[in-house]
Parts: sequence; structure tokens; C-alpha cells
Amino acid sequence: MTYIWQSPNWPVFEWRSDEFAASLATVRLDQGRLIGRVELLGFRTHEATLLRALTDDVVKSSAIEGEWLDEQQVRSSLARRLGISIDGFVTPNRSVEGIVDITLDATIDCFKPLTAERLFQWHAALFPTGRNEWGHRLRVGDWRDDSGGRMEIVSGAFGREKVHYVAPPADRLEAEMTAFLNWFNGSQEMDPLVKAAVAHLWFVAIHPFGDGNGRITRAIADMTLARGGGGFQRLYSMSAAIEKSRTGYYEALQSITAQEELDITNWVQWFLDRLGNAVGAALLTLDNVMLKNEFWQAHAACDLNPRQTKVLNRLLEGNFDGKLTSTKWAKLTNASQDTASRDIAYLLTKGILRRGEAGGRSTSYELVLDVSKDGHSRSE
Repeated sequence: MTYIWQSPNWPVFEWRSDEFAASLATVRLDQGRLIGRVELLGFRTHEATLLRALTDDVVKSSAIEGEWLDEQQVRSSLARRLGISIDGFVTPNRSVEGIVDITLDATIDCFKPLTAERLFQWHAALFPTGRNEWGHRLRVGDWRDDSGGRMEIVSGAFGREKVHYVAPPADRLEAEMTAFLNWFNGSQEMDPLVKAAVAHLWFVAIHPFGDGNGRITRAIADMTLARGGGGFQRLYSMSAAIEKSRTGYYEALQSITAQEELDITNWVQWFLDRLGNAVGAALLTLDNVMLKNEFWQAHAACDLNPRQTKVLNRLLEGNFDGKLTSTKWAKLTNASQDTASRDIAYLLTKGILRRGEAGGRSTSYELVLDVSKDGHSRSE
């Protein structure tokens, strides 16, 4: 089998811009809409939304590689570094601190040159003990040396492994990474979104480290996206979008890297599609945040108990399973059926809930989201 780096024209990539022009324009439009909505957020709401997006990015980038980080530790580490006050702070471990270091350095300082020394620092931060999550000792803070054999990406049981990709040999890494970094730091006339896709593929094709290449290449892509607009406060997570298509992600990379062909049009299209999903998800999140803000402002004068606040938040977040009934209310709040009925009755009188169409034993309740000019919800 031959690989992309064995092409005689490597690394002169080619792509057909007309085939993804529509996707690129759509993502750009949605990015503009996202920036516009961010400007409408209050300071505290903006902080909370940013923290959520960055937490997602860190957690999902590791999840793509099969490593599951403690979300609360990641959130706590990010909040401390960004000066954001949160409830439930927990002390992060060294591994969490390391990948948070990389994420913030790549995005907050996105306009600083990307150098070999900076990449070595990222790699050392990713593996603070000098070993990966499986306990294997690594050559940390330096390019791999292939002392244990060639760098292969494989799957399957021991003795029946399937080789999906073989990276360039270690004696080529200095030249390969010099070419990559010169290109990355150069001032090409290239759309930053396309450049992020190219950088992602190029770095992972070189695979310069013994481990951690996936997480670092996604940090490089995030760095490029931050340079392209929105900075680190762009409020969307590319890694979260990729993690939802994890199998497709590896298939898309392999379909390009496991051949000599340098036309990467399909990869750029796949990348832009995932980026579009990421921005779209962020727009939905902001819609929900703004909806909740408007809802609670409209009902600020209502004297709600903790049970009512809890259920209403669940309904506002859209993660309530099925229709709301008094039985479900009682179960969710650990209350009696009578208490649940009183809680619901109060919300009905305030126009916050309304009865569903079915009656009798099938009676259910719906959240009223149409807020009138006088700041009160109305039943339809």
C-alpha cells in the first residue's frame, strides 16, 4: 500500500474550491449570525456559554481518542484560568490541566507563531508523567524516533492487526515539520476555514509524535479557526462535532492519507460539514440561553420553590423525557402526589404552564413560552 506522503508531489495539496464553495459560504454566514447573537448576551451569560463550549472542546477531543476526562475537573480548570466564578469547583488532575493548557494556548494566543518548541511544550503538557494513558513510556517533548518500529495506525486483535496507515519515517520528521510550520506561519491567500482543514490533515499525516497526534492536530485546527474569526470566544466546539461522527472522522482521514492522490477536496468538504454542524449547534445553544433568560426575566416576580425551578429548567433545556404529568413531577422532585399537584396548580394560575389537549388520567402539562409585552406568559 502507498500513502499520501509517498506522492512525488507531496505536500503540494490540491482541491476543487467550486465543489465546497456553497458549504463554505453557509458556514461563514452562520459564523456571522453567531457573532451577532453573542453580542446580545449579558456578561455573565456570555461567560457561562464560553465555559460550556470550551469544556465541550476539551472533553470531546480526548473522547475521540477513547480517553474520557472528568467534565467537572475540565470545567474547574478552565474557570480558574479564565477568572470565571463557578459553583462546585473540584481540583483538576495533571492530565486535565495539561490539555486545558494546550487548548487555551492554541486559542487565546492564536496569533503567536506555531513553532517546534511550542509543539514540544504541548506534547509535554499532554503527557506530564512521560507515559500515555495505557502506561507506555513516550519520547515526550520531541519528535518520535521510531525506536520501537515504524509509526502505524492499526486496528484489530493482536496477531490479526489491520494496518490503516504508516506515517513517514522518523529521519524525515525534521524536514517534514519544517515545511509544515513554514507553511502554517506563512501569509498565504487562503480562507482560514480551508486552511484549518488542510493543517489538520497535513499534521496528522506526518504524525510526528509517539502519541497525542490527534489531540494536537485538533488544537492546531482550533488555532487556525480562532485566527479566522471570533478568537477563543467563538463559542462552538469543532471537537464535539467530530466526536459525534467519530467513525466517519477516521474513515475520512484514512480515505485521503492511505493513497498517493493529493486531491483533498473530499476531506475539506467533510471538515466544513462538521464545522457547519458545530456552528449550528452553538446557534441552537445560544437560542436556548436567550430563551431561558427571557423566560426567567418575565417571571422574576413569581415566588417559585426549588422544585418548580428544577422542573422548569428541565423543560427549558429540552431534555425532559415525554410529556410532563403530575406523576413525573412527583418522581423528579421526590415529592408526594399532592405536593406535585399544588406545584403545578400554582404554575397554571401564573400562566407558566398550560394543560395539554388530553384530559382525565392522560392530563399533561406544557410550558408556555409565548411572553406578552407586559412580561407574562399567556396560554393559547
